[in-house]
Amino acid sequence: MYYSAGTYESFAHPEKPKDVDKKSAYIIGTGLAGLTAAFYLVRDGQMKGEHIHLLEKLELAGGSCDGRKDVTKGFFMRGGREMDNHFEVMWDTFRDVPSIETPGVSVLDEYYWLNKHDPNYSLCRATVNCGEDAHTDKKFLLDKDSAMALSKLFLTQEKDLEDKKISDVLPESFWSTNFWLYWQTMFAFQRWSSALEMKRYLCRYVHHIDGLPDFSALRFTKYNQYESMILPLVKYLENHGVQIEYGMDVKNVIIQTEGDKKIAKQIVYVKDGKEQTIDLIEDDLVFITNGCCTDTSCYGDQTHAPDLSVIHNGCGESWDMWKAIATQAEHGEFGNPDVFCSNIDATNWMSATVATSNEEIIRHIMNVCKRDPRSGKVTTGGIVTVKDSTDNWYLSWTINRQPQFKSQDKNMVLVWLYSLNTNKEGNYVKKAMRNCTGEEVCREWLYHIGVPTEKIDALAKDACNTTTCFMPYINAFFQPRKESDRPKVVPQGAVNFAFIGQFAETPRDTIFTTEYSMRTGMESVYTLLDIDRGVPEVWGSKYDVREILRACYYAIDKKPLLEAELPFAEKELLKLVIKKVKGTDLELLLKDSGLIQ
Repeated sequence: MYYSAGTYESFAHPEKPKDVDKKSAYIIGTGLAGLTAAFYLVRDGQMKGEHIHLLEKLELAGGSCDGRKDVTKGFFMRGGREMDNHFEVMWDTFRDVPSIETPGVSVLDEYYWLNKHDPNYSLCRATVNCGEDAHTDKKFLLDKDSAMALSKLFLTQEKDLEDKKISDVLPESFWSTNFWLYWQTMFAFQRWSSALEMKRYLCRYVHHIDGLPDFSALRFTKYNQYESMILPLVKYLENHGVQIEYGMDVKNVIIQTEGDKKIAKQIVYVKDGKEQTIDLIEDDLVFITNGCCTDTSCYGDQTHAPDLSVIHNGCGESWDMWKAIATQAEHGEFGNPDVFCSNIDATNWMSATVATSNEEIIRHIMNVCKRDPRSGKVTTGGIVTVKDSTDNWYLSWTINRQPQFKSQDKNMVLVWLYSLNTNKEGNYVKKAMRNCTGEEVCREWLYHIGVPTEKIDALAKDACNTTTCFMPYINAFFQPRKESDRPKVVPQGAVNFAFIGQFAETPRDTIFTTEYSMRTGMESVYTLLDIDRGVPEVWGSKYDVREILRACYYAIDKKPLLEAELPFAEKELLKLVIKKVKGTDLELLLKDSGLIQ
């Protein structure tokens, strides 16, 4: 496998891989990584669909990209997905997946047109005082120490950030900046999250620094990610004869080392309560989704809090399988799952979905986001963070384009909200969110959008239906780690197996994104089948001096360098540098970025 950039390889179709007709594939998990692996086996690997077997424990494909309506409890959305225009593997895939809503076009076409006609941006990024605009005004408010520390983090090698937390590399003053408010609530980072992962995010999205405060960098699907992304991909695979086998609880993949080769020999699974096996030969390819951020999700509804008794630190189907596989490695080459799943207190958060058609509530929503959620267009444009709740639940909420589900009533609005602190009492509801019913969660949200307190309880009970989900491992991939803690997509010596998903290691890309999962799916197929076409490189904005200079301009809140707060000596040196570059291309680059006038 190799990386490439440009249209020469991205438009090319690879030759049929040698001996592919003799091969079969077993894909464990039907999240985006598994479905993408199946897609590339079909399209570029030209493997027969009937030779491809997707093994799924649940009765629904999609993994963490779910979205469903429970006829007895209401709508559930565990989370949403934010996309950008440089998810190269994602768009390489969806350009060839037909839309299931618009005949004759691809999912990419449909998505592209939607986001061109209705571009995303937020009119209120944060609130205070029960629904008042916090007026963050797109400013980062970085002090000099914080700005210098971020610059140093951007340039530090990953090997020097292994096992370090963000709090190990950033100053105390950083936590009170708007930059951290935007960053923490958008990406769900915590002070104890991995400094290595934060560095990757800084480098990966430096070209979007100006869109961070108002989400203008983001793009969204028309419906929830299950209906907009998963269903078309499943339909594509089924039309090509790919088989999805549900109720398959995979417990282990037996891997043997023979000299310098590592060969998957057997899949152990439970179906209908009975343990069974699939024996493998070298022509049987196995794609393993190791670890899952939504493992052991606990659901609540309008009148019930989530049942947390089923949660046990470090346990869950995906973790148990990964641990069983990891013990077979001689030198730890299959990763270290305990790093990610052994501290639920550090890795959990909770989400909720509020359904309402109440005019009074919708009026309060419009007071905050300045848009009518029933227009069918962008509403909040991303999350609205409740600054007053920073020391409580730390609540954020969002309303994507409505309807979010095709089955949704045209007058209904679905609100998704999440809390970073699930163990602290709320500002209005004096309980930890994890112990709250859906109705109680709704009360807290209604309070923060400005509903009068005397009306809150009745509206939460009679005018809304709220479902909840506690996810103990949702932030597991942000735990401080070493590079070796995640197995490489195809470990050294692996003959017929690969690791895919958020807990497999591929360079430079960022976890907690659709692109990361899909990239591992593509890379695994291209490596095991030796497909002679380049995998698109991760977008290289961190190597583009234009993007870096532009990011500097926005990071200092759009001030020319000479207007920035600098000591006298530094400002005099800067004047000298500007004088020296006069008449050169460097002067043009600095002017184009806004750093000099």
